[in-house]
Amino acid sequence: MIDHIAINVQNVKNSAEWYQNNFGFEIKYIDETWAMLELGNQKLALTIPGQHPPHIAIRVNSLNDFPNGEFKYHRDGSAYLYDKDPDGNVVEYIHYP
Repeated sequence: MIDHIAINVQNVKNSAEWYQNNFGFEIKYIDETWAMLELGNQKLALTIPGQHPPHIAIRVNSLNDFPNGEFKYHRDGSAYLYDKDPDGNVVEYIHYP
């Protein structure tokens, strides 16, 4: 299942407000470097360049579903691992405790 799409933005606050005002996204979390927005059951992550690459995140059911078991943790406690598809697009495996 797709968990979220992440894009890089120059100013998290300005971009979050733009998505909120233009499309009705609800801001679920925001700080200076990262925001998670939600519209219905769709989530959009906004990150500053260099913090996280633009990516699509796929939710996995277990930590055993991570390739090689080499995962890290986000500040919300979710486990994650970045990988690339055959064309070089970044895919994030994500698991919530």
